[in-house]
Amino acid sequence: MENLFDTICAVATPLSAGSIGVIRISGEKSFEIISKIFDRPAKPGMINHGWILADETGEKLDEVIVLPFKNPKSFTGEDVVEIQTHGSPVIIREILNLVMKNGARLAHRGEFTKRAFLNHKIDLSQAEAVLDLINAKTSKSASLAANNLSGTLKKEIDNIRESIIEILAKITASLDFPEDVAEVEYAEILSVLEKAEVKIKKILENARCHNVLREGIQIAIAGKPNVGKSSLFNALLNINRAIVTDIAGTTRDTISETLDINGISATLIDTAGIREGKEVDTVERIGVENSKNTIDSSDIILCLYDGEKGLETEDMEVFQLACTAKNRLYVETKQDKTGKTLPSNVYNAGQNPENPIIISSTTLFGIENLKNAIFNAILGSNIEDSGFLTNQRHQEALQKALTHIENAKNASMAEELQDLISIDVKSALLSLGEISGEVVTDEVLNRIFDSFCIGK
Repeated sequence: MENLFDTICAVATPLSAGSIGVIRISGEKSFEIISKIFDRPAKPGMINHGWILADETGEKLDEVIVLPFKNPKSFTGEDVVEIQTHGSPVIIREILNLVMKNGARLAHRGEFTKRAFLNHKIDLSQAEAVLDLINAKTSKSASLAANNLSGTLKKEIDNIRESIIEILAKITASLDFPEDVAEVEYAEILSVLEKAEVKIKKILENARCHNVLREGIQIAIAGKPNVGKSSLFNALLNINRAIVTDIAGTTRDTISETLDINGISATLIDTAGIREGKEVDTVERIGVENSKNTIDSSDIILCLYDGEKGLETEDMEVFQLACTAKNRLYVETKQDKTGKTLPSNVYNAGQNPENPIIISSTTLFGIENLKNAIFNAILGSNIEDSGFLTNQRHQEALQKALTHIENAKNASMAEELQDLISIDVKSALLSLGEISGEVVTDEVLNRIFDSFCIGK
């Protein structure tokens, strides 16, 4: 039967041919195991060079580097050994099997990071930051995930909790020792709660920004055939990914690629030109249907029309396929042929068909303006850089804490009994504790760490 603190092992690098592979062991048997399979004593705190030996024959399996970490000075807080092998999948598997044969079991998903949390090396928000850092799609999201890992979000939450804990302690003392401790002034309680409320609201105001930076967005390029959709797709990516011709219906299916737009990971989708008529064959008709579905599911729609022909009724019919609630940016193409310069209102460009963003995919005129407009349409131009990311779990906990703080604040304004006020204050603290993991269920823990890869 498995034990929560069995000695565990896993491959911590991709199991494919490469320069090195890393096998990680964590638990009380780590040093015992390495002593059985390494050809010399492995000293903690030092880089140990030698050979891994097959235990039965003494055959040399691979020349390796062994890095032992004595608890608690390790990632998990336990005795940890990392074996750096040559990056042959065959060798990596053989050494991993040898480690398991000598007393370790294969780690579950995220079990190393889970042990770091359980051993108080990191809090739950930092554990989640490990996964965010691994999955980061842009340098901006990676930077913010690294801030979370370093404890930026933890410090922000701790600052909020500290003032609430202090006022709760005063209320509790006055309730428990009424003859010795005076009742806390309601004005003092209100002051603390209002400051906490402001801080939490500020974090929640940026929740949508945080979600976009973590998860990215989907952008669909829409328009009738030959308005320059594939050319814009290639220009934004700076590669010739989509085929460009003057033949209507060249793009017959949706093509997608990922790019970085001012720190946002964006999945850019080039849709098939939407048209009807007898000249549309079965294959193109399927592509048109896919385009309609893509437009409907995207976060923002780039509505393209040919600058040489101007905005036509057929263009508007295509644009109306997008749900009215969708963000849209109107884009006039082929500036290199029309010679137009800037839109009539550069600060509001793209918001309506009469004031489009003017671009040329050939000369790249207006492409940066388009990227900035996409960023502003998704996040707005006044988003504050909070220096950390929150996820949905954090946001739900913050919203619960905010509700309790508002209840306690209203009760304080009405000068209700302070033992009743303290109930909501305690509940607010418990909700904030969910973020760091001070208050957390096994179900939540399992859901978080099951999304990790094995070996992390």
